[in-house]
Amino acid sequence: MVTATGRRRISVLGSTGSVGRSTMDLVERNPERFEVVALAGGANADLIAEQAKRTRAGFVAIADGAAWPALKAALAGTGIESAAGAEAVLEAARRDADWTMAAIVGAAGLAPTLTAVRQGRVIALANKESLVCAGDLFVAEARAAGATILPVDSEHNAIFQVFESDRRPGIEKIILTASGGPFRTLSREAMASKGLKDALAHPNWSMGPKISIDSATMMNKGLELIEAHHLFDMPEDRIDILVHPQSVVHSLVAYVDGSVLAQLGSPDMRTPIAYALAWPERMPTPTPRLDLAAVAQLSFEAPDPVRFPALRLAREALRAGGTAPVVLNAANEAAVAAFVERRIGFIEIAAVVEAVLEALPVAPVADIEAVLAVDRRAREEVEHWIGRHRGHAARVASVGAAD
Repeated sequence: MVTATGRRRISVLGSTGSVGRSTMDLVERNPERFEVVALAGGANADLIAEQAKRTRAGFVAIADGAAWPALKAALAGTGIESAAGAEAVLEAARRDADWTMAAIVGAAGLAPTLTAVRQGRVIALANKESLVCAGDLFVAEARAAGATILPVDSEHNAIFQVFESDRRPGIEKIILTASGGPFRTLSREAMASKGLKDALAHPNWSMGPKISIDSATMMNKGLELIEAHHLFDMPEDRIDILVHPQSVVHSLVAYVDGSVLAQLGSPDMRTPIAYALAWPERMPTPTPRLDLAAVAQLSFEAPDPVRFPALRLAREALRAGGTAPVVLNAANEAAVAAFVERRIGFIEIAAVVEAVLEALPVAPVADIEAVLAVDRRAREEVEHWIGRHRGHAARVASVGAAD
C-alpha cells in the first residue's frame, strides 16, 4: 500500500538499534518512497530526535521516561509529537502505517510487535523473540488479522527468497547457515578464558552486543531454528544448521529432487532490510556487491554441539514446546547480561540456561501475559543460580575482567 503521494507509510520500532539504524539509513536515502509515521526507541533521545527531524516523522516514542525531557527539547518547534513509556511504544505500534519494522530487541519487543501485527499490516520481523517465545500465538494472531510477516534476519530472509511456498511438498528441508562466531575453532577450555571484548569481536557482521554474544555462543542459531520452525511451518528434524565462516551463503532450501537453492550476498543487513522494505519489489541499496572471484573460496562444516551446547538446548526446547522456548530465551538474555556485567564467565552462559530449563516445568502458552510471567520467572531463576554459584562465577568472570 502507498499514500496518495505514492509513498509507503512506515513505522520503525527500535529505530535506534542496529537493525533500526540500518532501516533508517535506507529510508533516508529514499525519501520519495517512504513516509515515516512513527518511530520508537529505548533511551537514546538525541539519535531518535535526529532521525525524526531528518524524516519528518509524525510521532516519536521513547521507552525510558527519564529521556523524555531531552527528546521534547530536541523536537521543540518541529511539530513532531512525542511521548514516553511502554504505552507510548505501543501507541507507535498502533499508528496507521502500511509497513512496520519490528526491531526492538528481546522480550521488550513482544507486546509492541504483537500490537503491530493486530493492525493487519506488513510486519518486517527482526524481533526473533516474538516467534521464539510466542510462535503459535503470534502466527495465529497474524493469520486472524491478515498481517503479512516478512523475515528480516539474513538467514530467514534468504530462505523466504528461495522457499517455494506454493510447492511445499517438494521441499525436503531448510538449512540455516552460521558464521560460527569469533570462537568457531576454539576448544571449550580456550573459550573459558575469553572475556567480553573477545565475544563482541564478530569476524563478519557489525551487530549489537546481545546478538554478537549470541553468535559467539551460537545461541543465535538456536533461536533462529525455533523462529524458522514457526515462519515456515517446518518440523525441527527438517531444519539443519551448517557453519559457513565466510557469511556469503545466507541460507539454503533443499528440494526432494536433489536441488538446493541458496541466496548469496555480502554480509550487510541493509540487503535483507531493503528486500522487506520494497517487497514485493526490489530497491537499490548502497551495500558492497558480492565478488565471488575475490572471495575465492566458500567453506562449510558441521556445527559442534559439544563445544556449543546452545544448539542442543534450543532443539530440546523446541521439541518440548509450550513455555520451554520462553525459558530458553529469557534465561539466555539474563545470562548474557550477567556475562556483560562480568558476573559469570563465557562458557557459563549455556550452563545457566540449561540449569534453568531443567528447573522450570513446561506449561502451555495461553497468552502474552503468561509468556511475560514465565519470562520473569526464568530471569529470577538465573539470579538464583548465580547467587548459588557466585564464588565460582566470580573467579571465572574475572578472567576477562581486564578486557
